[in-house]
Amino acid sequence: MEQRISSTQVYSGPAITVRIDKVRKPNGTTTTRDVVEHSDCVVIVPLDTNNNVLLVKQFRYPIDADLLELPAGGIEPGEDAVDCVHRELQEETGFDAGSIEKLGGFYSIPGYGTEYLYAYAASDLTPSRLVAEDTDEIEVVKVPLRQALDLIQSGKICDAKSIAALLMYLARAGTTR
Repeated sequence: MEQRISSTQVYSGPAITVRIDKVRKPNGTTTTRDVVEHSDCVVIVPLDTNNNVLLVKQFRYPIDADLLELPAGGIEPGEDAVDCVHRELQEETGFDAGSIEKLGGFYSIPGYGTEYLYAYAASDLTPSRLVAEDTDEIEVVKVPLRQALDLIQSGKICDAKSIAALLMYLARAGTTR
């Protein structure tokens, strides 16, 4: 285990905080670690009654491209992860879920970041819109679940959280096609 000797916050913004830690390695040498602090998040595999997965197409400024992703978002301070699933699903897709099943979880960028994502499947969807300031340009795209693996393999779904959560769901369901 590495032991933190000191920590210096170099940036704090609305979404992330960045710090540089000086650490002592098990062999006694010292080095630095850049750490991006981010709140925990949820990622949701929403399925309608026709076994379509609801994806969201949205522009991602850092890569200057539209991505096809699963709905996801940050857990607010004091918010329960399942409550966040309901909120994010309503804000991004316009649906709420009657049934939510935890699939597991994972770190998104453990080499330099603290963000942990809780993955859930959501079904029994009913129309229910919550308006959020940053979701007005999101397009909901329904895709047959049986096409999910092809979309991953072709690179049409290329963000890690969506790939991980979809593969978790497909593995749990015992289906890859």
